[in-house]
Amino acid sequence: MPRRLSGFDQLDQRLIACLFEVPFQGLQEAARRLGVARGTVESRLEHLLASGVITKLGPYVNPKALGYAVEAFTTFEVDQSSRRVVFAELNAIPNVLEAHIVTGPDDVLCRLAARDNDELRLVIDTILGIPGVRRSSTRISLTEAIPYRVGPLLARAAGASAPKEDGSE
Repeated sequence: MPRRLSGFDQLDQRLIACLFEVPFQGLQEAARRLGVARGTVESRLEHLLASGVITKLGPYVNPKALGYAVEAFTTFEVDQSSRRVVFAELNAIPNVLEAHIVTGPDDVLCRLAARDNDELRLVIDTILGIPGVRRSSTRISLTEAIPYRVGPLLARAAGASAPKEDGSE
């Protein structure tokens, strides 16, 4: 687990927001947009990466645009002694977008993508066929009401007010 970054400030917040807004801009362009030197952007970005605040740089892929119109969340119970095998098997299923060990009555939460409900059923059947998986409960997402976001957390960490939806402060 990454340690909390000390010294995270409003420039760090603005840099991350700038990278979200235009992911493939160069350092010089980011510096221009932020009104700071290119070297400042480079050193801040290196520090944010090294500290684990930024974990990945790259495009976000929309599964729906690739023909995977159904998104679902499934939870299931796992024999604790089988957890390693279960995660290795889950990792081999392309439709599993992410998997988390969770608290509560179930042990694992997975986010799944499928072309249609029939493919989703096959994916769930495949998961239920993994040794150590006992039962599942699945919910199909009808629409994404709030997309993945970290802007409000960044603002709080930097001691600023959260940016508005249109990107203004």
